Amino acid sequence: MRKKILWITETAVMMALLITLQALTKPLGQLVTGSCVNAILAVSALVGGLGCGLTVAVLSPIFAFLFGIAPQVLTVPVIMAGNAVYVLLLCLLSKKGKQFWWSIVALAVAAVAKFAVLYLLVTKVICGVLAGGLLEKGLLKEPMLQALPATFSTPQLITALVGGTVALLIVPVLRKALKRK
Repeated sequence: MRKKILWITETAVMMALLITLQALTKPLGQLVTGSCVNAILAVSALVGGLGCGLTVAVLSPIFAFLFGIAPQVLTVPVIMAGNAVYVLLLCLLSKKGKQFWWSIVALAVAAVAKFAVLYLLVTKVICGVLAGGLLEKGLLKEPMLQALPATFSTPQLITALVGGTVALLIVPVLRKALKRK
């Protein structure tokens, strides 16, 4: 029972921090907000565990959409998938080795995988295969069709790397404070 309460508490704290950072950094743009979100995702996974990380990863884009950060409702499930891949790989790969350099490898793999998932789903699926039908139904406008690939390309890789790097610096301090290995 104690572990379940701890998990709920940690997840709630991470969600509260994520929502606060999304709201406060929205005016600062994608690079700042995205880096903050990725830092919270990484801390959630590395300190709270896979369940905490995945919960935050899936809920994050819903709040991003509600705050007007996610550009289209169509991107919410795509962002969920990218975040889930990031958290999953970061959590699983970082457990493979105890050395700090292994965490750096895990971060690099997770960031590249997140970037690939987001880029492929947005450029090939939403702006590729589905574009005609989405435009026809009015679910996507031509300017957004042009903007989405730029938004879900290199900036995603940068924010995943920056946020993950911040998390790798914070996590040892948090683990020590929480008396975890």
